[in-house]
Amino acid sequence: MIGLRIGLALLVAGGLFCQQTDQQAESDLRIGIALTKEGRFQQAVPYFLSARGRVAETFAVEFNLALCYVGTRDFKQAVQILTQLKSSAEVNNLLSQALIGDGQQDAALKAFQDAAELTPKNEKLYLLVSEACMDEGFHELGIHVLEVGLRNLPESARLHFERGFFRSQMDERNLADQDFELAQKLSPGSDIAYIAAAQQAFLSGDVQKVIRTAREGISRGHTHYLLLTMLGEALLRAGATPANADEFREAQEALEKAVAARPGYSSAHIALGRIYLARERTEEAVAQLESAKQLDPRNRAVYSALAIAYRRAGQAEQSRESIAILAELNRQEAARIGSASGGHAGYAGGRDKPPR
Repeated sequence: MIGLRIGLALLVAGGLFCQQTDQQAESDLRIGIALTKEGRFQQAVPYFLSARGRVAETFAVEFNLALCYVGTRDFKQAVQILTQLKSSAEVNNLLSQALIGDGQQDAALKAFQDAAELTPKNEKLYLLVSEACMDEGFHELGIHVLEVGLRNLPESARLHFERGFFRSQMDERNLADQDFELAQKLSPGSDIAYIAAAQQAFLSGDVQKVIRTAREGISRGHTHYLLLTMLGEALLRAGATPANADEFREAQEALEKAVAARPGYSSAHIALGRIYLARERTEEAVAQLESAKQLDPRNRAVYSALAIAYRRAGQAEQSRESIAILAELNRQEAARIGSASGGHAGYAGGRDKPPR
């Protein structure tokens, strides 16, 4: 999961270090929060579990543990914790995301409405909850969340961008373009403007325009992880290989910067893993692709590359497992498209997270 719910962790954790009753527990809590900031949710969980019941202020532990469970898609555990915490805008925000992951759309809508009533001008609320909807394919609920947000924040370029992203997935291309263009108009010359323009180019299949747009944005100081990833991915799609040394090096450098800037963004890890495969740096490729799998286990793009990387590393069983997982995810996606309105892949397979 990209981008995942780090913003909430920072919001809640920053001022909650009250007097600890156990120095080791305090250390565990701090380590857990540091890992959470990096998007390393699975690694953070044991530290929060260790700190449980051993600190004076329990809310930081419980909330951030729930945050990690959302990040690792253990939604039932997250719901169980959050429903026992005192209701607040932050709790209801994360609870809505957890309930969406658990498939409880009605309950998720209620939690979202409670959060929006308390903090109607909180842009991140709408971004995070709609992102959770995108992850689970709940497009109609995601659009509803964004439209509530746009009633309260009508000039939010990021909310318009994300609604455009949803519309592109729902085959409403003209409406999507309107939102992308409005995002550029509302915040001209900003990172979101360049990202929106690059996204439009990806959707239209104009890879060269993606490259030009991303290069221009980056040259003007917008080194946003999405622009960096778009540049790297577009260069690869345009045919950059180790034989095209300059462009291949540019793609690698852009993706390495994207991974450093946002370690929790799976698409950058996948693209960088493919570059390392092309360079025959198998061990590094496996590490990048395994990170992507942990971050976004339902992202089909990771498994074909992982199968190759494992085979080259002599791990035949893991390679076969990756192929089997990919086949099952393909089957599930075909069933989803057959029973719903479908979806259309945009940048990097349609599972990327809008910028925050």
